[in-house]
Amino acid sequence: MTLTYSMEGCLRVGQPAPEFTATAVYDQEFKTIKLSDYRGKYVVLFFYPLDFTFVCPTEITAFSDRYDEFKSINTEVLGVSVDSEFSHLAWTQTDRKAGGVGDLNYPLVADIKKQISAAYNVLDPEAGVALRGLFIIDQDGVVQHATINNLAFGRSVDETLRTLQAIQHVQSHPDEVCPANWKPGEATMIPDPVKSKNFFAAV
Repeated sequence: MTLTYSMEGCLRVGQPAPEFTATAVYDQEFKTIKLSDYRGKYVVLFFYPLDFTFVCPTEITAFSDRYDEFKSINTEVLGVSVDSEFSHLAWTQTDRKAGGVGDLNYPLVADIKKQISAAYNVLDPEAGVALRGLFIIDQDGVVQHATINNLAFGRSVDETLRTLQAIQHVQSHPDEVCPANWKPGEATMIPDPVKSKNFFAAV
């Protein structure tokens, strides 16, 4: 695996996402994944601690079951852990009822050298695994959203989709901003001391 990471300090939103090339499991096969291959699409890149664990399969299958919703808005999903591609393959070949994840609609990336997790600043050095980091990367390869959960609790697919839709809206409507809890079809705001009063007057 090769990885380039030229930024100084910790990764922050608004910065280019660290590029990586790694082996992934998709459709029961090993494939080489490059983040730059997804340029022109949005990417939901999420990290999880380990295969064959407890919270992890609930997240992984939840994102897979909702994959078509991401695909419909020009977004790809990538899951990453510090397991090998062989562990990923075995896990996808294990039925969900037996603790596996079954066939998935997106790739699982192997980060066995822990370089990707380190580049995205989600590696827990004491535990030796990645925390539950989630990054939304835009079409130009820039990180627009980042969250990190501790190991014991999972993430929300609904909130990931909502945030992604808000990002896409403001990028396609640069004169608007999205208020708290905004969902597609709801009112936005003009970031201007006078024009913003139209939004506040309506609510």
